[in-house]
Amino acid sequence: MTLVKEQEAIRKLMVFLQEWDSAHTVARSHILDNFIKSNEGKTEPELELEFSQGGSLFLARLTVWLRMSYMYSTCLRKVFKSIGIFLSAASGHRYLTEFLETGGVLTLLEILGLNYLKEEDKRESVKLLQLVADAGRKYKEQICESYGVQSLARFLATCNSVKAQEDVQVLLASLGHGNPKYQNQVYNGLVAVLACASPRAQQLALQTLRVMQDVVGEAPSVLVEPVLGVLCSMHLEVQHEAIQLLKVLMAREVRPALLKGLVALLMPSRKKEFAFCEEPAEDPAALCLRETTLVHFQQAAAAKAIGVLAKESAEVAEELMQLKVVHGLMVAVGNLDHVASQRHASISLEYFVHMFPSVEECVKKALGHTVFQHFMDSPETWYTKIDPVQAEELASSIADISRDMARMQSTEGEQQ
Repeated sequence: MTLVKEQEAIRKLMVFLQEWDSAHTVARSHILDNFIKSNEGKTEPELELEFSQGGSLFLARLTVWLRMSYMYSTCLRKVFKSIGIFLSAASGHRYLTEFLETGGVLTLLEILGLNYLKEEDKRESVKLLQLVADAGRKYKEQICESYGVQSLARFLATCNSVKAQEDVQVLLASLGHGNPKYQNQVYNGLVAVLACASPRAQQLALQTLRVMQDVVGEAPSVLVEPVLGVLCSMHLEVQHEAIQLLKVLMAREVRPALLKGLVALLMPSRKKEFAFCEEPAEDPAALCLRETTLVHFQQAAAAKAIGVLAKESAEVAEELMQLKVVHGLMVAVGNLDHVASQRHASISLEYFVHMFPSVEECVKKALGHTVFQHFMDSPETWYTKIDPVQAEELASSIADISRDMARMQSTEGEQQ
């Protein structure tokens, strides 16, 4: 480029920047429209050619305007789009560095915490953060060091937009890989999401935790209660993801605690069922009913999970036997208030009957020959044919199972 052309290009750049600096909101909106239309998809060299090696000057202005105006939701979409052109430009690491140095990441994270901004705008903020994370490890660390994990986990838990939640999941998964310094922080942030009220957020958090498990290694003990807690969800997709995570965790040191917790969920105490009945409410009866229902959903999911885990590993099945799982499954089978508990407990119980002769003997004794035959012929539906008298007899015989199983296991131990 000749000296004359260089001077002309610099003059045009200065005119453009002065126009931006003096423009009000409407005029700046038009400038952004033209910039997006002319420069989308360009590489760093192409942008620098367009701006006479002064692209950084316009990016700095965009970052400052975002910082000054995001609280008023002024042209946010267009600003996000324009900044994204710089951050996504091939060979544009200098733009990423400059964006971080001017506080761009902090601004994007602050946007996620503003309740009055639209979730569509927050989603665009997440997309820009993803561009930063995609640039490599040091950029992921920058996001985490700016309390990004906490902000993203909070947004995931409270967001109503499914697409925005999915974008956050992808970003958190990205921050959890190739980022050893902060991978545990990401993992713990996802664990915290499990306690939220959003079924979709719970599902996505469970999926990401399962994928991250090989990266993290041993699972922390604090994971046990939240994972077992989501089993009370009425949403089958959440229960499914929880069980998938439990399968992965069977290879970790938290296995004994998880199995013990699952068996305990088969036998909820009356105190737990009505734990919230003393809380003030407009309709206390409805609150009690809801809490009881959740406990029953948790019981059914635990029964299902136990069957899945036992079928995956004979060693796990043996450990469950030591935890008196048969007694717990029989308690769930006898729960006439919740058909799902009866169904899943019956299916799981059938597996233990086939695997352990001692279980078959005890269950046959508890059910009686006729009912036991119905159970073996159709474990998915036999409980629907139990009349009230048989149900009462089943309930009264449950207490005998633990004693019979303990005696048989003791005898088997002496013979070995």
